[in-house]
Amino acid sequence: MSRIGKKPVTVPSGVTATIDNGVLSVKGPKGTLTLSLSDQVTYAVEDGSIAVQPISQSKQARSHWGMQRTLVSNLVEGVTNGFSKVLEIKGVGYRANSQGKTLKLQLGYSHDVDIAVPEGIEVKTPDNTTVEISGIDKQKVGQLAAEIRRWRKPEPYKGKGIAYRGEYIFRKEGKKK
Repeated sequence: MSRIGKKPVTVPSGVTATIDNGVLSVKGPKGTLTLSLSDQVTYAVEDGSIAVQPISQSKQARSHWGMQRTLVSNLVEGVTNGFSKVLEIKGVGYRANSQGKTLKLQLGYSHDVDIAVPEGIEVKTPDNTTVEISGIDKQKVGQLAAEIRRWRKPEPYKGKGIAYRGEYIFRKEGKKK
């Protein structure tokens, strides 16, 4: 039994949820998000909550149960508070600059790395070594953060590279004489 799936998702005031033609739409103060519903799970929008239940006790239906409940929860969380990730850049000469819908990174390559910011995502650079990514869609925020980090992953000897804020980077000792 799914422990996560058993709990209904509470819908705060100011947020409305509707189901039409196999699509769950959640509208809140920050915007509107939609989710294509799985046919292995039933959804019920009741007073102030969204309940998710498996359609049968088959292994496939039970495996969809918890994940679908989490996706519904992320929709509600996104339209109320939004999601954000913070990246920190460490290294001599490494820096970032946000210019409209483009993020310009200088990461020690012979050229600057220009990353186009997708629609619905906001990128800020409070200083030249910090990148703040925010938006209402958790998947898009995480995907953009991962694509930026992929350009220079933190290396274990000096810790140079792009890391998430609070991420622990396993450090290795250099070679000995």
